[in-house]
Amino acid sequence: MQLTLKKDKVVNRVVLLDIGEIQVNPAQPRTVFDERQLQALADSIRQNGLLQPITVRRSYKGCYELISGERRLRACRMIGKQKIESIVLDKSERESAILSMIENLHREDLNFFEQAAALKNLIHEWNVTQEEAAVKLGIAQSTIANRLRILKLTPQEQDLMIHCHLTERHARALLKVDNPQKRLEIIKYIAENELNVAQTEKYIEKSLEEKHQKKCVPIIKDVRLFINTINKAISVMKSAGIPATAKKVDDDAYIEYVIKIPKGKRI
Repeated sequence: MQLTLKKDKVVNRVVLLDIGEIQVNPAQPRTVFDERQLQALADSIRQNGLLQPITVRRSYKGCYELISGERRLRACRMIGKQKIESIVLDKSERESAILSMIENLHREDLNFFEQAAALKNLIHEWNVTQEEAAVKLGIAQSTIANRLRILKLTPQEQDLMIHCHLTERHARALLKVDNPQKRLEIIKYIAENELNVAQTEKYIEKSLEEKHQKKCVPIIKDVRLFINTINKAISVMKSAGIPATAKKVDDDAYIEYVIKIPKGKRI
């Protein structure tokens, strides 16, 4: 590997850096770290050393910014290591953010909401198109579009779904429900009843159908609509040869109609 000197540090080779000089990457999509897994990694590093160096870049603040390897960095801090094996890459802030997100998005233990948030940040903050992101990640553009859609769920809904061990397909099914409160009720129901995706979709469809089938009673405040209906009925009877009459009495409190239909005519 070719070596390049930059600001008294060696770029593109493994060097020992002070852990205190390394800052986490602000574009890091991971928000939850399993403490038991971190402890197991820390124990392994204590016994065997760090087998894979972390990667960093030199930041404008004079220290180093992590590109990939936050779990390794955290584990080394847990066991009190003062220095850590690192590879210094000559990358811009944008390149560093993209590399960090791509590295994390390929990890299986990043939950689907974290993946979606990372994709959104990658696209909007760093001006990466969905097409470019799809190529870099090796996935279909439709997959990216579907993952971005689930961010329409509220943080409370997202936390509850992760806590209940529901899947991304459960999340996409919930997008059919407009009411956030109703979505929370559905999440709790499918978790309590351990519904799979197909059962969840069927339950949601049934809930939406019941909502649409509820009869709405119209509230009509303009009495002129009823008066017009009466007048139209009288007009229809007259056109049919029935000499019906209607007398309207209008006072301050009421509108009174007296309708007379001769018995000698069949209605």
